[in-house]
Amino acid sequence: MSDDVRKQIIEELKVAYWMEIETVMNYIANSINLDGVRAEEIKKALAADVQEELGHAQVLARRIKTIGGEVPGSQAFSATQDALQPCSDHTDVKSVIKGVIAAEDGAIKQYNKLIKLCDGVDYVTQDLCITSLADEEEHRRDFMGYLTEYEQRS
Repeated sequence: MSDDVRKQIIEELKVAYWMEIETVMNYIANSINLDGVRAEEIKKALAADVQEELGHAQVLARRIKTIGGEVPGSQAFSATQDALQPCSDHTDVKSVIKGVIAAEDGAIKQYNKLIKLCDGVDYVTQDLCITSLADEEEHRRDFMGYLTEYEQRS
């Protein structure tokens, strides 16, 4: 793999890494902040997904280091997940569900970008991105189901 392609892959891995870290932060906040009987299932789902998203971040970090990059520290972080920010109305479950879907859409897009970028040049990174992509698609599907059910009951 050329040095330019390797550097490009590292930069895109960092984007995915920060997306996962930000998701962890927002899942924790929303899993704690939500209130109400109807929020309980969403809170449980978010709390359970924290470990999986953190695992994705750790895999990405190891891959960044393995292929010659450096895992960035917190001062390099810039938040981008506007839709998943904790809401001042702690009973607004629907906005949290939509925020999760938006975050998963972003992760799916980033993993697909990495998969294409790595095709034919970095099969290990491609494989780990395919595995994470499958997880993100499953999370998205779960929350699409929550949204459908929530909208039917509203």
